[in-house]
Amino acid sequence: MFAAERRQLILEMVRANGAVSLRELARVVQTSEVTVRRDVRALEAEGLLDRRHGGAVLPGGFTRESGFPQKSHLATAEKTAIADLAAGFVEEGEAIVVGAGTTTQELARRLARVPGLTVVTNSLLVAQALAHANRVEVVMTGGTLRGSNYALVGSGAEQSLQGLRVSRAFLSGSGLTAERGLSTSNMLSASVDRALVQAAGEVVVLADHTKLGSDTMFQTVPTDVITRLVTDEPPAHDDRAATELQALADQGVQIAVAGGPGAGHATGQPGLEGAGDRRAPRRDVPLPGQRRSHAPGATGGAPQLRSAASMSESPGGGRVADLAPRRR
Repeated sequence: MFAAERRQLILEMVRANGAVSLRELARVVQTSEVTVRRDVRALEAEGLLDRRHGGAVLPGGFTRESGFPQKSHLATAEKTAIADLAAGFVEEGEAIVVGAGTTTQELARRLARVPGLTVVTNSLLVAQALAHANRVEVVMTGGTLRGSNYALVGSGAEQSLQGLRVSRAFLSGSGLTAERGLSTSNMLSASVDRALVQAAGEVVVLADHTKLGSDTMFQTVPTDVITRLVTDEPPAHDDRAATELQALADQGVQIAVAGGPGAGHATGQPGLEGAGDRRAPRRDVPLPGQRRSHAPGATGGAPQLRSAASMSESPGGGRVADLAPRRR
């Protein structure tokens, strides 16, 4: 495929989906991520799209929301790894809320095996994933169906959550930054997500690395309310993703990284629950986006996320840890 053909196809994918990862682009155009990154850079110079952490989005600063058919085919491997790891934080007999999204749908499929669990959700997809789990009780909110993501929204959904109290909420979204926290492109979805957060003692955000640094219109969860982020391992060259992760850690967000060797690292912060209770020996590991050649204390390249690593093996084989806030 000639460069002009590749770039036209890349542009069409971004226009159709709103945001596409470099991995997905490379797979579709059947070339390397290095070549795709060069193409994306050229298209950005023409003002046809914007680069983001490990991907490309529509130009204009704020990404728009894709429909469910498009979302379900994006970053599927990353969503699977995140769901595997996040499921390890859920304990038997818990009551939790799970928001709408393709990543939370993957999580729900794994929660079907947790006995005595109660799941409150506004997502038809989450409810469907748990429909045949005879040891899991599913509680649906009321509300108006939003067809683009199969979620119940509106005043009915919000009112049904009043007075509810659960241990934790698992939410996804369209973008995540250290400055604004989790955000989404739809006002009604954002309002219901805020109601879900109000019902939970802890907030766990599920977001693959392509959403790091993306900013969308409506804030759902401020950074200081997020307890933990479960994400995938960014590509080694993605220094910006490592910068965003460090900025989130500096604000007290615990980071759990799924997938790939050395994909987690920890601090002296409180131990992780669920999968985090199964501790492995302490060891130092390369951090997301950190160049392996950097010695401790070296300067340049990706930021040094400063901590030793207390690794926890998840049921899916990922490694879990918390990033330490940078010492000031």
